[in-house]
Amino acid sequence: MQDNEHDIARDGDGNAAQRAAEFSPMNARTAHAVGAAHAAPPASAATGRRRLLVIAYYYPPMGLSGVLRTAKFTRHLHSYGWDPTVLTVGDVGYFAHDYSLLEEVLEAGVTIERTKTLDPLRLFRRRGTIRMPADRRKRLMSGITHLFLQPDNKIGWKRYAVDRAMKLAAEEHFDAILATAPPFTSFLIGLELHKRLGLPLVVDYRDPWLDNSDYFFATPAHKGYAANLEEAVLKNSDAVVVINRRIKERLIARYPFLTHEGVHIIPSGFDPQDFRIAARYPLERSQKMRFTYSGLVDSRRTPKVFFQALASLFARHPEMRGEIEICFVGNFHPSFRKLAVQMGVASALVTPGNVEHHEKVRYLLASDVLWLISHDPVVTPGKLYEYIGARKPILALAPEGALQSVLAGYGPVRIVPPSSPDAVASAILSLYGEWRANRLPAGNAEVAKEHDQRILTERLARVLSHSVRI
Repeated sequence: MQDNEHDIARDGDGNAAQRAAEFSPMNARTAHAVGAAHAAPPASAATGRRRLLVIAYYYPPMGLSGVLRTAKFTRHLHSYGWDPTVLTVGDVGYFAHDYSLLEEVLEAGVTIERTKTLDPLRLFRRRGTIRMPADRRKRLMSGITHLFLQPDNKIGWKRYAVDRAMKLAAEEHFDAILATAPPFTSFLIGLELHKRLGLPLVVDYRDPWLDNSDYFFATPAHKGYAANLEEAVLKNSDAVVVINRRIKERLIARYPFLTHEGVHIIPSGFDPQDFRIAARYPLERSQKMRFTYSGLVDSRRTPKVFFQALASLFARHPEMRGEIEICFVGNFHPSFRKLAVQMGVASALVTPGNVEHHEKVRYLLASDVLWLISHDPVVTPGKLYEYIGARKPILALAPEGALQSVLAGYGPVRIVPPSSPDAVASAILSLYGEWRANRLPAGNAEVAKEHDQRILTERLARVLSHSVRI
């Protein structure tokens, strides 16, 4: 697949940057108004193009990992005959915003329709980017809302989204619906629109529903209700897309009416253009060995074990203290800095905070080892695929499961139990020895190519085309 030189040249389009900047939480205009001038051309039999309605709560300018997969799919779908209109929320408070991704999808011709919502984040809309609450408080609030709101606390968006979609459908023709989740309210919106409009429905699982460690089911009745909702969605879906094989296997085991042919594995990926641009404008490399973690850390993805391992190594090998640093790109709560101080590793911290996606890629490329934490054998974090795109050695604190399958054949990978400081210390020491000898290897280029976002989007386009029997 050839590179699109126009896409590369547009990197310096100041007008697009201005348009993205104008969409701020304090601005009364909506992204629909901003995106109107960039609306994709209507589908027609003459052009052979198709129109897709995408249901996505998390979408730029929201940041964090849940946004990237959908943003990249919608950006590249135009190249494969599909013109997406994204139905999402308007101004809400959120923990990170990324206006560079908003600029990117607008320039790609994506139409964005934003609606009101009654979910809890609307209460913070005038604050724009809000500070991530302490994890215990965040989990308590999530548990309380999931006790009363099913399938999740975004259910207050459903009525507004369905109403807007029906008005859009009265004005223009859509060929299919793509709903991506979490939140799984998106699936319910897609289901209702499928029934009312008669359009094919394709659902995209970025994470599991019933087996999701982030979802709280207060009683067996709550989980049973969620299972009934999921079954209704799947019975009415023309195709199911999942991010990894573990989710596919669990869905087919739970719902016998599903077939292997009807559930498609399309992992997340990385956009090669992001890495080309980042490579042109590299960050200054540290003289120290840099371990970088990208994304959210919390009580389930705590750096405590990594800190314990590093403290042990610093005690046994004092020379390592001045030669290793740990970079956290993303939300890093002050409580974790206190933890680093208590363990005597705070001097190794580098914490740039939340940065826009293109800047994050620069940090990945300026690192020696990329690491992550996961305790869920079913989930494959979105950061993993960008780690693969960077082709850096990967240190994964994770159990056996889906993550191991994704990394098979990649090469420089160390997967250690997430609760074993000794195992983590051993892996760090081994990697440090390779770094000192200038022998850190690169990841397998052929395996990385399998996660090229353009190739993955082509696969999604084929699933969509099959759903409308093209």
